[in-house]
Amino acid sequence: MKFEIALYPGDGIGPDVLAQAERVMYRVGELQDITFDCTTFDWGMQYWHKHGQLVPVDFLAQLQGMDAILLGAVGWPDILPDHETLAPLVQIRQSFDQYACVRPARLCRGLDSVLAGRSYKDIDFVV
Repeated sequence: MKFEIALYPGDGIGPDVLAQAERVMYRVGELQDITFDCTTFDWGMQYWHKHGQLVPVDFLAQLQGMDAILLGAVGWPDILPDHETLAPLVQIRQSFDQYACVRPARLCRGLDSVLAGRSYKDIDFVV
């Protein structure tokens, strides 16, 4: 089985986050006999510095044939406000019916938390 994956590293910690997500993706592929044909899209603030916009005009068309879009992180509020840097992400979600933004939150055994007095058994929810 083969999947076409769009890699959108984005800004800030995005490239680092995406690099680790890619490692996991490829490992799962090895274990499940899945291959990935990945295309990296260097959009975001670096693209903005070169072209004056965060993404090319036809960015949705470039993503259209992909099986999945793997996103690192977007935004650089010191340079552009969030409502501008997040606009392409909103367009992606609306165009491809990707409205869910699932974020699990749980405490891990053995790790300190800012949630004083709580153990890993107390917090486990999805936002």
